[in-house]
Amino acid sequence: MVNVLLIIWGLSLMATPEDVPLEFIQRLQGDNWYGVYMNGAKVGYSVHKIGVQDGKITLTEDAHFSVIMSGTRQNMRLYSERTYAADTGRLVRIHALVTDPSQQSEFTAEAEGERFLMHSVVGQNRKQKDFPLPEETVWDGLRQSLWVFARPEVGSTREFRLFEPLYERELTGTSQVTALEERLIDGAPTRIYTIRNRIDAMEMDSVARVTASGQVLEESLSGSMTLKLEPEAVARDVSQQYDVIMANAARVDRPITNPRNRPCLGLILTGPLSEGVLFNNQHQRITRMSENRYDFRGRLVDLKEYAPPNLPLEKVPPEVSPWLQPSTFIQSDHPAIREKARELRGEERNNSLAVVRNICRWVHENMRTTYSARMSNALEVLEHLEGDCTEHSVLMTALARAAGIPARENAGLVYIPGKDAGFYFHQWLEVWIGEWLAVDPTFNQIPADATHIKLAEGDLFQQSKIIPLIGRIEVSVTEEADCKNMFSEYISPE
Repeated sequence: MVNVLLIIWGLSLMATPEDVPLEFIQRLQGDNWYGVYMNGAKVGYSVHKIGVQDGKITLTEDAHFSVIMSGTRQNMRLYSERTYAADTGRLVRIHALVTDPSQQSEFTAEAEGERFLMHSVVGQNRKQKDFPLPEETVWDGLRQSLWVFARPEVGSTREFRLFEPLYERELTGTSQVTALEERLIDGAPTRIYTIRNRIDAMEMDSVARVTASGQVLEESLSGSMTLKLEPEAVARDVSQQYDVIMANAARVDRPITNPRNRPCLGLILTGPLSEGVLFNNQHQRITRMSENRYDFRGRLVDLKEYAPPNLPLEKVPPEVSPWLQPSTFIQSDHPAIREKARELRGEERNNSLAVVRNICRWVHENMRTTYSARMSNALEVLEHLEGDCTEHSVLMTALARAAGIPARENAGLVYIPGKDAGFYFHQWLEVWIGEWLAVDPTFNQIPADATHIKLAEGDLFQQSKIIPLIGRIEVSVTEEADCKNMFSEYISPE
């Protein structure tokens, strides 16, 4: 699911922390209800609350989603509460919950002196980590609503900061007033500001429409997720059926023959692809043809091109070594995951490719495929052994790292044949065995087939780059593609 809480972004860094506009914040106190829409279809609701009490300013967002995934209704809740000191405006506490059909993940961070101490509980795994005190203030948390009180002109810009517990970092971005208009709302002329927000590190945009009194009427995240101000009863009505898997697939103009074993594939991709999602490697090539139109070539790599090193790995490049480390959702250092990895190394303990085969086959054969909107983590998946492509890849990534093999998640599209043939959003992974190799435990593929279109690599932070692409990519199949010239540096003359 898309993390709609990312829409809560900061505002101005130009005011001093002591300059807390309590008078204006008190005007904004109360609840606002929003319907949440994905590509025009309603998928949930969110209530935003602003409170001032006991020397603290509290901003709360409580978002609820109800969607269909392959015929099964799924419910998910994202809750965020940010607390600021009323005298300085500084961020002093964050409490966030992610509740999905299988579990609840919790993140709590509090200021202690000059440090920000965060406790997380993910998959029953507790973790503590501290960070420098964030620079975020209440000006950032209410960046749009407070800014309009100063009556900014079209073209005005402000920077903002936002500490995101799920990503374990403070993000920076820029807000800009892009338009100003007068509308009749409830019969009264109202000044409306259009504000564009951009976080470059995530290649993510949101566009908000805010009244001169600071009320956010609507906010759209990357053109796919939209919040619309509605009466509470209307906002909470999520009765329509919306299948996020089927609705966001890219149907093809003609079927692809032999998709899992074909040596080469040619496609035309149409959509808002940015430079950050144009990956070119031994598996695929994406080249720009014109505005929002791209040529894709994918191939089934030959394992003879690899010379897998023995375990333990002696020489790991500096840019690869981070993919050996555990993370909040990839708990490769947990005893249960380390023990399963030792077991799966089997008799071929030193052959890195053989170990990858063992892990991939075990995950494929032992996972029960179910579709669910959840915040996946490896430890929870190992315990329950069920889930979709996300859970398959999360578990294999953790097991590979625990076995001493660098691994990173991939996200993008893959071709699914049948009555509703097309490219569906999918997750798999890459392992480093001297070079990066794409593998897919959902299909038990080593290597992954040529229909895998990689658009993101890494953790949740990096995967957020595909949010603007959900439901906005079209795919057409070209004639037989020639991979020999395009991948000549990988394919031997023989």
